[in-house]
Amino acid sequence: MSSLLRKIVHNEAMKSDPQEIYGWRVYLLACSACCGGMLFGMDSGIIGGVLTMDPFQQKYGLADKPDTVTANLSANIVSTLQAGCFAGALLASPLADRMGRKPALLISALVSIVGTVLQAAASGQLAVMYVGRFITGLGVGGASMVNPLYVSENAPRAIRGGLTGLYQLFIVFGIMIAFWINYGCLLHIHGTAMYSIPLATQAIPAVLLFVGMSLCNESPRWLAKQDKWEQAKATLSKVRALPASHPYVVDEFNDIVTQLENERQLIGGSGFWDLMREMWLIAPNRKRAVYTIILMVCQQMTGTNAINYYAPQIFQNLGVTGNATNLFATGVYGIVKTVACAVFLIFVADSLGRRRSLLWTSVGQGLAMLYIGLYVRISPPVTGEPVPPAGYVALVCIFLFAAFFQFGWGPVCWIYVSEIPTARLRSLNVAFGAATQWLFNFVVARAVPSMLVTMGSNGYGTYIFFACFCFAMGVFVWVFIPETKGVSLEKMDELFGVVQVVDSKRNDPEHGSVQVEDVGKRVTSAEVENV
Repeated sequence: MSSLLRKIVHNEAMKSDPQEIYGWRVYLLACSACCGGMLFGMDSGIIGGVLTMDPFQQKYGLADKPDTVTANLSANIVSTLQAGCFAGALLASPLADRMGRKPALLISALVSIVGTVLQAAASGQLAVMYVGRFITGLGVGGASMVNPLYVSENAPRAIRGGLTGLYQLFIVFGIMIAFWINYGCLLHIHGTAMYSIPLATQAIPAVLLFVGMSLCNESPRWLAKQDKWEQAKATLSKVRALPASHPYVVDEFNDIVTQLENERQLIGGSGFWDLMREMWLIAPNRKRAVYTIILMVCQQMTGTNAINYYAPQIFQNLGVTGNATNLFATGVYGIVKTVACAVFLIFVADSLGRRRSLLWTSVGQGLAMLYIGLYVRISPPVTGEPVPPAGYVALVCIFLFAAFFQFGWGPVCWIYVSEIPTARLRSLNVAFGAATQWLFNFVVARAVPSMLVTMGSNGYGTYIFFACFCFAMGVFVWVFIPETKGVSLEKMDELFGVVQVVDSKRNDPEHGSVQVEDVGKRVTSAEVENV
């Protein structure tokens, strides 16, 4: 495995790090946690197809309604999940800091299972469906916040991008499975089971997440934050598949200790408002928090989830007729996303780098969306007539858009926001990023049905709107975003500007500060070699 990785991944860290750290354990750990991404993907992908099924529309009162009424009800059903995800992402941050990354993921899995059961059992009751989707959202949002955090804190620096990006691969894999489940149920299942089965299958990744995380270790960096130094070093040794006395483990552990010392000297308190002051009043931390929020806004404003949630309707707007045909095209779209994301993570994530991936895919996404918008405006499809050649190019552009997104803004945003924060603020920073992502996911899910109905013939303005955002995102990355490929988590402070230690309150008991010097002596002396 390690020799193959050295041929594929090209960065300085890969050349100098020991081969043993790239063993099976770190990949199994990442895949177990990333089942949270599969949960996200299946919840996102299932609902779009379910909304178009006749039994669902009849049971929930969506049939024979004006387009605007149907669009609003559909948007409510879809966006309730995002509302729960927004709340879940914020609630998961203190949970992950107090209880640990592993317990937070386990709780997220259990909450998602409860919500999925309610959705499958709603039986035409919109209120129960809303509650079930909101509860599922709490679990999905919590997992979306903790998952990249947990993986980035366990991953070796040379392949951190690829392992953290597995979250996005599992998202698109879940979306792909969801699309084909919908297609299979439409062809072979009848009655209310046609939509109940897809809704129930959303629990599968939640079960996998719970079982997988039950077998995994806690994050060594979280253990170190709790002053569980012996357990932290033992866990780091286990994850790296090296003895605790190995120089690589000793150096990485000492880097963790040094960063925690500096952070505790900077601001001793660890309460919520202490962390908020540290995040927003210290320039390098504020810069990273702002970048996190803007990147997550941009990720959603590419329009990717507009296609994920409403792909059947969008294919219909491009001239593809018949529900089965729409769901089949949606399934192919899911395959394209999955394959593109896998290729990116294997060959590109830790070689091309974060910055360049974001730059060129911004242009590609923008051009694809722009062509679709112009096609729908200039030569809109006519019901009952075959799709013209220009229409097939527009369909290809949907697939190209999916591929571009998976080569940049899909996985890279999650990688970037989980690796740039300082250790004390990593959980809070990722929580802000995940919450922002879900807030604008909610905005897109709520707005797109109305946009497709109101923004010009067949909603051509919708595509041009997202195209403009894609081009603007490229400008933002070009001006502001630095490269982080191959940089260790403990070196991010230097990349974004070294923080000067404030001494005035460091040893003041009234401010609840930590005697950092004592901790430093205890864990950085020669005795640490024997931990």
